[in-house]
Amino acid sequence: MKKRILGIIGAGHVGAHVAYAVGLKGSADEVRILDINENLLTSQCQDLMDAVKYMPHRISYGAATWADLRDCDLLVNALGPTERYVTEDRNDEMDYTVKAAALCGEEIKRCGFDGILLNITNPCDVVTAVLAARCGLPARRVFGTGTGLDTARLINFLAQSTGLSHGSITAYMMGEHGFAQMVPWSLVRFGGRPLTEVAAQAPFDFDRDRLRQQTIDAGWAVYSGKRATEYGICSTAMKIIDAVFHDTKEIMAVSAFLDGPYGQYGIYCGCPAVIGAAGVEKVMDYALTAEEEKEFRRCCRVVRDNIAAAESLLASEKAQVLDL
Repeated sequence: MKKRILGIIGAGHVGAHVAYAVGLKGSADEVRILDINENLLTSQCQDLMDAVKYMPHRISYGAATWADLRDCDLLVNALGPTERYVTEDRNDEMDYTVKAAALCGEEIKRCGFDGILLNITNPCDVVTAVLAARCGLPARRVFGTGTGLDTARLINFLAQSTGLSHGSITAYMMGEHGFAQMVPWSLVRFGGRPLTEVAAQAPFDFDRDRLRQQTIDAGWAVYSGKRATEYGICSTAMKIIDAVFHDTKEIMAVSAFLDGPYGQYGIYCGCPAVIGAAGVEKVMDYALTAEEEKEFRRCCRVVRDNIAAAESLLASEKAQVLDL
């Protein structure tokens, strides 16, 4: 029986949390971790192996080179910037993460990796696009966590507003994993009932603007207090990892390549998609209201501008090197 092998690029907060969660859930048989900080990498692998005794299934953790990642089934990019790059605007991380992503994409292609690539690193849509342009994999096998975490945050706030369970609520955040994201309220369901119907019959607090802004601000609210975001993004990544390894055909918001849905072409952006063994198996092209379509187009324009800025940054960096 073939082993399920997960590769992780980056042994920091998020990468280590994903590695640990994979062991707790028994989602993979082997986890290979790559990081330029050898001391950190050695310590993380030792700490993880110390936990294996009390995990539900046998799993091995080990430090990896690029060559070791070649035969992984799924590769998670969790490279993170140093704290000096992190502000409330995820795009401020671009100067570090985009350059690192370009190098990673080239290394992924060079080592011959032919599995599925999941990006977590911010700005998520931009970094996913940079990786996809360089790793040599089909678009459906390269995607990001995108608005998956924002979706979880929105549902959390809806659950708090209504007292209903998180599992009873279906909703999505779409657009950029950043400031330019929107809520397609027409898709929100409570046990299958639309928001308009529930709001008319129950005394729930549905201040749509407040809920949207709370969701957008939630990441910084977490980071500003603890200097990291870990559990929410780890849970989002784990949902995707399990969907791939177990081929669950899960519909969830991710940063997927759009080539027609919602009238958008050639862009990575957050939207609901079917996730399974083949990666993004289908983008769900839901019918939005005219106002929601307009708002989503605005979000996509922002993402396009950010991707263009990233490629301009990389071109400038390359030109400077050539001039030396």
